Amino acid sequence: MDSRGGQRRNPYELTDESPVYVISVAAQLSGLHPQTLRQYDRLGLVSPDRTAGRGRRYSARDIELLRTVQQLSQDEGINLAGIKRIIELENQVAALQQRVAELQGALEGAASAMRQREAAVHASYRRDLVPYQDVQQTSALVVWRPKRSE
Repeated sequence: MDSRGGQRRNPYELTDESPVYVISVAAQLSGLHPQTLRQYDRLGLVSPDRTAGRGRRYSARDIELLRTVQQLSQDEGINLAGIKRIIELENQVAALQQRVAELQGALEGAASAMRQREAAVHASYRRDLVPYQDVQQTSALVVWRPKRSE
């Protein structure tokens, strides 16, 4: 697992979550000043990974988030506290969507297991049994008399 809770298959595989950019490169890629990136980190808007020497390392996802923060701030006029709340809510929605997908998978698995058990029960029925059919009631009277042994 990486520090953000995601799982990495291969430690040498680069993904959108791989922290590879130093602050100067991240600032250039996002179009922001490095001091702005430090401020966003202090406020908890964008939290890059840290090296052993406490240097910041940004991922491609972090840079995209920096661009989003800048767009919300400049174009939409939302203050940083509002942006932080938006990011928190988006993260919560993503986590809930993931949980719903997990629960749907578990539900489908349980339904499949139930269908298999039901099929096994039906397969175990005796074939010489005849299903009961409801006889229509009539006013006819049937008399039965046992044979007398003489």
